[in-house]
Amino acid sequence: MDLKEIQNLIKFVANSGVAEVKLEMDDVKITIRTTLETNVTEATYVQQLPAQAALPQATVPQVTAPTVVNVTPEAPAANDSKYITIKSPIIGTFYRKPSPDKPVFTEVGSTVSKGDVLCVIEAMKLFNEIESEVSGKIVKILVDDMSPVEFDQPLFLVDPS
Repeated sequence: MDLKEIQNLIKFVANSGVAEVKLEMDDVKITIRTTLETNVTEATYVQQLPAQAALPQATVPQVTAPTVVNVTPEAPAANDSKYITIKSPIIGTFYRKPSPDKPVFTEVGSTVSKGDVLCVIEAMKLFNEIESEVSGKIVKILVDDMSPVEFDQPLFLVDPS
């Protein structure tokens, strides 16, 4: 199989709408994957020859989707470096209130003591109270009420001074 045949096969697979094609012949193994969202084809060409045969390998151009990097604006590190970040110890849903009809546990500007309940995180129908690790003033609440949180995700910024 020559380079032109491989390129034609890549074009055919890209236009057919198939997600993946694997082709194995005597000493050639070809895998072509397409991503349907961007209609970009990625070709992987592997030629396996016996050890005694030293034939030149044909190179196949690989087309890959452009890498998208999520850039989030960061707050200046100097401003937040004096604050202590309270992070989520578990994965779950973040709640600022113990129940819908009750007031929130804490607000921005509130003074908290070590051990005060700051929020509740629901994980598998269990409501886990998250307590303050330090005493200080709540500077910022980093998560919206009723939103999912990941393990070790920052929840609050506390000014310990």
